[in-house]
Amino acid sequence: MCAVLIVFYVSPKIAKSTVAFAQTDAKKIVYLTFDDGPSDRVTPKILDVLKEENVKATFFIVGIHAETRKYLIKREIDEGHSVGVHSYSHVYRDIYSSPENLLKDIDKCNKIIKEVSGKPSTLYRFPGGSHGLSASLIDAVTQHGLKYFDWNASTRDAEIYKATPQQLFKFAVSTAKDEENIILLSHDTTNKTTTVDALKLIIDHYKSLGYSFAAL
Repeated sequence: MCAVLIVFYVSPKIAKSTVAFAQTDAKKIVYLTFDDGPSDRVTPKILDVLKEENVKATFFIVGIHAETRKYLIKREIDEGHSVGVHSYSHVYRDIYSSPENLLKDIDKCNKIIKEVSGKPSTLYRFPGGSHGLSASLIDAVTQHGLKYFDWNASTRDAEIYKATPQQLFKFAVSTAKDEENIILLSHDTTNKTTTVDALKLIIDHYKSLGYSFAAL
């Protein structure tokens, strides 16, 4: 068993973070991540695909969406997925106005996770990624006991209007650039319906190449 230590140079929106993953024997791993949910329309369908494929993933939630959808957070946890903090409000000008406001936003979101799981999450993803943020903001997060995760591949489902599943699959593969350890960014908000269809294509592709899947 060995811990995998990876320095990510993230694309698109180039960002960099150093993170230590859980111990694993696997040499090629895909970490599927979904931001900005949960949503009643898309999140259950994503969970259905993950269950069918026996794949674990990580959901970085937005608190204002989770407040009335705690049943989805519970399902994510019950089915073995990781749940991390993305933001409570996702309003950049507010959360990034000071380290204190950033931590208040994190704690407000984490309160929801604790209500469902019994403990707060130690996983965090900066809205928009960590690239370009001040050291004071990043240091505040790590000193608060959180590990933050960017991404090194993306379906670009937040960038392309009415993207087809085939387009999302294409970007998922091309942005990964044959990395052996991939953190793939997708979203499970209510309008990301084609992300569900692309997910099966992505999982089948990487399984055929000998990758395993894991939650962060």
